[in-house]
This record gives sequence, C-alpha cells and structure tokens, in this order.
Amino acid sequence: MKRDNIKIGKTGEDIAIAYLKSKGYKITERNYKCIYGEVDIVANDSGDIVFVEVKSKRSKGFGNPAEAVNLNKQKKISKIALNYLREKQFQDCRARFDVVAIKMLPEGDKVELIKNAFDLAY
Repeated sequence: MKRDNIKIGKTGEDIAIAYLKSKGYKITERNYKCIYGEVDIVANDSGDIVFVEVKSKRSKGFGNPAEAVNLNKQKKISKIALNYLREKQFQDCRARFDVVAIKMLPEGDKVELIKNAFDLAY
C-alpha cells in the first residue's frame, strides 16, 4: 500500500510540474528537503517564489485532495519555506503557497491549481 502511495505521489508531482510549466511557472526545485521536512515543488511565477504542495488521489470519493493540506501541514510547509528562503538568501523576495490537487480518474486527470492556498502558518 505504501509503495502504491509513493507511486501515486510521484505521478501526481509529474502531472503537477507539467501543468505548472504550461501556466508559465519555472520549476527551480523538486522535493526540496531540509531538517523540517520536504516540500514537493519550489517554483518561480512572475518573480514570486512559490512553494507548491501536490495532493493526488485516485478516487472520486472523500472530498478534494487539497483538503489534506490542513493546519499542521501548512505549519510544516511554512517552516520549510522559511528555511529555504534563508538558505538561498531570498528573504527579501515575495513568496506564496500554492496547492495542486489532482484527481487521477479513469476518464482522465483533473488538475486544480489553488494559488495563495494559505498564509504563512506558525
């Protein structure tokens, strides 16, 4: 089961990257890791540094995949983002958090981009 989830996650990230590129995002990092954890994608969108969380699922039931980005996940991504900005010396740059929700359905993938999905969480 865990191996299936990893495969779904990687496939979802591949779909998200292609989608973001089609929207003009420039991907700068994939699976950025630090002591606080990992963020799926770091990109540049019109000068903004964007931290993108990708959530994928293979069924229609149980709501939108983006709902999995709860407050605890937002706090974790916020810590990772602050670490990234400090490490890369981008403290003076604009940054935001986007979520890409992907439903992998037999009739085709449904991709939803949620810009400014949440604010910096403490």
